[in-house]
Amino acid sequence: MNYLITGGAGFIGSTLANHVSKENFVIVIDDLSMGKEENLVKNSNLRFIKGSVTDSELMDEIISKNTFDYIFHFAAVASVADSVERPVDTHQVNFESVLMLLELVRKYQKNLKRLIFSSSAAVYGDEPTLPKKEESAICPLTPYAIDKFAAEQYVLAYNHLYGINTSAVRFFNVYGPNQNPESPYSGVISILVDRYKKVQTGEDTQFTLFGDGSQSRDFVFIEDVIQALLLIADKKESLGKQFNVGTGNAITLNELIAVIDKSLGIKLPIAYQSERDGDIKESVSDISRLKGLGYEPNFNIQEGMDKYLTSEDLV
Repeated sequence: MNYLITGGAGFIGSTLANHVSKENFVIVIDDLSMGKEENLVKNSNLRFIKGSVTDSELMDEIISKNTFDYIFHFAAVASVADSVERPVDTHQVNFESVLMLLELVRKYQKNLKRLIFSSSAAVYGDEPTLPKKEESAICPLTPYAIDKFAAEQYVLAYNHLYGINTSAVRFFNVYGPNQNPESPYSGVISILVDRYKKVQTGEDTQFTLFGDGSQSRDFVFIEDVIQALLLIADKKESLGKQFNVGTGNAITLNELIAVIDKSLGIKLPIAYQSERDGDIKESVSDISRLKGLGYEPNFNIQEGMDKYLTSEDLV
């Protein structure tokens, strides 16, 4: 099979690319603003192209001169704060590139088995009803969330209107190896792991926690995310639909820190600061729709963290 993975040098994209390139040909495009080329394995099945998904000439060349079975569109400016600061610039990546890709696929990729778009749980905003279902009220609070929802709807509409095989995924809090803790887009777990590393090496460091630590999140390990993506890509029942990708369970930040403290035998110094405006207090997914495809999370937070910490040589 032939795969195109945009944003494929980033955390989720590179993990998927490394997995599928064992037995398939993969083209990765990434501008390296967030990702790292070294995240990608070196093998003859994987071709890396440095470039932006907003480059119409480059994207036309890639889509017109190759035949793809699967396209995974992960490329995005994933920083909520950046989208507030630069709404026009981030809109070009987070929305306009998606519409351009859909049109190129409509023109050149008549036999595409699936295009999967990475949306976000951010589309639910702070609407309080839990757990979040795909049919839950949508309340995007930022340009990032607005663009993700609008792009997602275009992706699904192209299935209904033009017969292009599309699906979308709403990621909750994904964690695992190859997350970059120095990136402003990074998840809280990779930042925590970085601070634990510094404590182990004797550095004077602490973790800044905004609020009292009672805010809860649905943390999903990267290997479960790959399982979900491949299921959605291959099941006919997933055509034209969006899927929550999580575990269906939430944990507070205080509980999460206690889990890592226990695993490493370390007490991480915490600096508590005031809660930030716009931060969502609670978030947890309903994954009934995804489970209907055969998905079952293999990692609870303890198991996922143990594997992540081992990969980082912390245990």
